[in-house]
Order: sequence, then structure tokens, then C-alpha cells
Amino acid sequence: AGHDDDIATWKGDADAAAKVRAIDKAEYDATHKDYSESVDALERAIAVLKQQAHDRPQASFAQVSALRSLSLFPDDAKRTLDLFLAQESEPTGLDVSAPDAYGYEFQSHGVIDVLSKLHDKFMDERTKLEKEEMNSKHAHEMLVQDLTAQIEQATQDREEKAGAKAKHLQGKADAEGDL
Repeated sequence: AGHDDDIATWKGDADAAAKVRAIDKAEYDATHKDYSESVDALERAIAVLKQQAHDRPQASFAQVSALRSLSLFPDDAKRTLDLFLAQESEPTGLDVSAPDAYGYEFQSHGVIDVLSKLHDKFMDERTKLEKEEMNSKHAHEMLVQDLTAQIEQATQDREEKAGAKAKHLQGKADAEGDL
């Protein structure tokens, strides 16, 4: 009876560990996807800004403004981006009457720096997340392996005990039959 209780407990532990692991994996997948999308969007935005790092007439910054919709994009970076994009707007009032040589002089090196730092931060956090996931997966595998070994050992012990008991009872019955 002791082995049966242990086996039932260990099987319950293994099932619970599998459920926890499934939840952890789902959380990891969602977070990793967010970081990957953010890193990709930052790389595209930085590339667009670097590509347009010259004085020029009116330019489109759709890639840059798309960063605002990312869930991991911090509020302070959104404010910096808003200030940058506000510089891109059409001139109004007296500004219209005196056009510059260029419609826009490139002044977004600061924005590129902010986006690059944010890119590095997200890469570091994604790498840390991946390491934590590997450690969590390894710990789960070790736990399952340990529980499986305990279950197998208890099952073997139970079977040996049952075999010995049956052999003992058979010997006792044979001895009583001989009387």
C-alpha cells in the first residue's frame, strides 16, 4: 500500500509539473514573440533613419511612426519619437514664407541613438529570456526524469514484494497441504 501511495503522489507531481511547464512555455512564447517583433521593428526603423541620414526634401517615416504601436516600446521612447515626428510636420504660419535650402535637415541622430539603445536593451532582455527558458526546460526535464525513476523503482519494489509474498503464501499452502 505504501508503494501505491508513493506512485500515485509521484504521478500527480509529474502531471502538475507538466501543466506548470506548459503555462511557462506559453508565457515564454508570447514574450519572446513580443521581443522579436520589437527588435525587428527597431532594426527596420534604424535602417530607414540611417538610410535617410542626409539633408533632403520631405521624407516619409512610416517605419519610424509604426514603432509607437509596439507593446514593449517604453513611454519615454514614445515621447522622444513624438518630438522627432513633430519636427517632420509641414511648416505653418511665417515658416512657409521663407523656405530653407532643404525641406528638412537631418537632425535625428539622437533618435537613432535612442532606438539603438532600445534595440540593444531588447536584444539583451530577449537573450536573458531565452537563457531562463532553457534553464526552466532543463529543470523540468530533470524533475520528470527523477519522478519517472522513482515511479519505476517503486513499481519494481512493489512487484518484487508481491512476488515474494505470493511465493511465501504458496510455500505456506504447500506446507499445510503436506500435513
